[in-house]
Amino acid sequence: MTAARTHTHTHTHTHTHTQREGWSSEGGALHVRAVISSDIKLGLTTFLNACYEAVLLSPELCCKMSFTDALTIVGGFVVVFHLLRLAWRCWCGFREYILSERWQVDLRTYGQWAVVTGATSGIGKAYATELARRGLDVVLVGRCHDKLQMVAKEIEDQYGRKTRTIQVDFTDGHSIYPAIAKGLQGLEIGILVNNVGMTYSDHFAYFLEIPNIEQKITQVINCNMLSVPQMTRLVLPGMVERGMGLIINISSEAGIHPQPLLSLYSATKAFVTHLSHCLHAEYKSKGITVQCVSPLLVSTNMTHNMPVNSFVKSAPGFVRDALNTVGYSSHTSGCLSHALQDAAISILLPDWLRMSTPVIKKLSKLAEVSEYQRKMERQREKEE
Repeated sequence: MTAARTHTHTHTHTHTHTQREGWSSEGGALHVRAVISSDIKLGLTTFLNACYEAVLLSPELCCKMSFTDALTIVGGFVVVFHLLRLAWRCWCGFREYILSERWQVDLRTYGQWAVVTGATSGIGKAYATELARRGLDVVLVGRCHDKLQMVAKEIEDQYGRKTRTIQVDFTDGHSIYPAIAKGLQGLEIGILVNNVGMTYSDHFAYFLEIPNIEQKITQVINCNMLSVPQMTRLVLPGMVERGMGLIINISSEAGIHPQPLLSLYSATKAFVTHLSHCLHAEYKSKGITVQCVSPLLVSTNMTHNMPVNSFVKSAPGFVRDALNTVGYSSHTSGCLSHALQDAAISILLPDWLRMSTPVIKKLSKLAEVSEYQRKMERQREKEE
């Protein structure tokens, strides 16, 4: 079901001219930073090549050098290489999460409309609201008619942007996409946010312990995986024709590192991650940016609205930071806190350890304890 809501809003020529000037300034700043990054890369490569040719390829030095000396030199090169690599990663992180706070891409240049799937709550609603705040009209796609209308009204009242709503259930599979295509017809879509997703359990569980497993497998694949290429198929041709567009695919940290006891969910997010990387490589030369966002814990319904703290971001706060990274990175953790956590997890809990039997058994026991505590809390609430 498609419903249209419009609000009349005016823009003066002066305002439009100012926006264009602002974008030109931002574009120049982004260009300068790109040139600096390129020069740093070239300088490091030239330095290492010169050292290699001067030391390792010199016949005189090779004849006089003992085996220990050779090992020392090779070890020195390895240390320098890793230090330079660490410095480069720190610089990239500084650009992505610190400089992006100061210099942001004007998202209005991508097009008039943004399409957000799963837009009635959590990260999806936060993207819809933030995109409207930044000056885009928004198409909200979700399964609950009442919630869609409520979010649309909030956006119209607060930001004066036009909205459209499309009511579909992504777990229904391929049959919903003709209705979505009809609802998007005729719109200049500059941004697509593939956010819709679901999990199948509120705790860690072995694959065969998934409730209603036959039905859940189909629903999770339809919602988490099928929705991304199908929605991309609908909007990408118009972006390619205009030579500009932004597609944001919401993945997960579980899509980067395999997560036992969330096996199906982790696999679907790995699909989103790799599809995003491949599409970005294919279409970046045509002016299309495909960004993969891989958050850790965000306070939403899926995470039982857990309290916000230094490790858990609120949905609006996370989305604000994540949108700032557009133009700086095609794959991001979304915010500095999550990037640091991901780096720490990679070091302290490498994949081989995460996949080990003792760790999996420990996670399973913790899940059982957590589930028992939740049951007791629900029982006490009923008694009260």
